[in-house]
Amino acid sequence: MSTPTVYLIDDQEAVRSALSEMLRVFGYSVEAYESADAFLQGLSDSRRGCIVADVRMPGMDGIELVRELSRRQANLPVVLISGHADVPMAVAAIKAGAEDFIEKPVDDAHLLAAINRCLTRVFGELSLERSLQELRSRLERLTPREIEVMDLVVQGFTSQAIALRLGISQRTVESYRVQIMEKMQAESVAVLVRQAIRVGRITP
Repeated sequence: MSTPTVYLIDDQEAVRSALSEMLRVFGYSVEAYESADAFLQGLSDSRRGCIVADVRMPGMDGIELVRELSRRQANLPVVLISGHADVPMAVAAIKAGAEDFIEKPVDDAHLLAAINRCLTRVFGELSLERSLQELRSRLERLTPREIEVMDLVVQGFTSQAIALRLGISQRTVESYRVQIMEKMQAESVAVLVRQAIRVGRITP
């Protein structure tokens, strides 16, 4: 996703309008909703960004929204805002999984900082997810025999031990190792071990 999206949820039109305008000035793509239920109706796994939601809204409130997103395992961090803030409410919000809790009237700098923290984490996780997908696609290019050899290499077996175990020559094992390192783009056995841990071939 090239443009970070902020999903703004507030039942007050004036608040939605003011915050939407401010966020767009700072380069964010904004989608505004008048209720948590309206937002959830269009929720999909492809949505990337963060949510800024009021705590007190008709229907599902902000804290309930945070819990519902957690239940759905949606990777959308939430910044909650409230004009009726108190300590117990703030504690409940953070315990539910909210990234931050900001009192109205909203301080622009505080809100932008909170949003940026959320998006930094989201895009960091997205980058890790993509690198894992790339690693898995490399693994899929290995033949069954190469996977067999790789599994033994990352478990610490020498080429001689692998040759004896598989009933093949040591030279053949060395040839497989070269192919495996090339296909996995691993410059050392240490890197190959870390890759194997990431894709679940071995446990650390």
